Amino acid sequence: QVKLVESGGGLVQPGGSVTLSCVASGGPFEEYAMDWYRHVPGGKRELVAQITQGGRTYYGDAAKGRFAISRDNAKKTHFLQMSRLEPDDTGVYYCHWPWFDYWGQGTQVTVSS
Repeated sequence: QVKLVESGGGLVQPGGSVTLSCVASGGPFEEYAMDWYRHVPGGKRELVAQITQGGRTYYGDAAKGRFAISRDNAKKTHFLQMSRLEPDDTGVYYCHWPWFDYWGQGTQVTVSS
């Protein structure tokens, strides 16, 4: 059974950085693209970034120039490095396995002074 577990959220000051991790188990992680989504207060769940099995990346508008997605296939983990964080980045961040439509439980990121 596939399971995705996020970690790394928390309270971050504006302008700061944080890295989220998502560990996958129970499936052929290295063969598929992986995503990060977020759900900000008052908004819809939106795609933040995607990385293909070959390492190609795609970013949503809010993430361009500030966030970086990466993966470590040997550890079945993908990452979201977020920098220059703003209060509007506050929300719950989810990792997602799009082929199977599996979701992690989410990790809260709060950007506040």
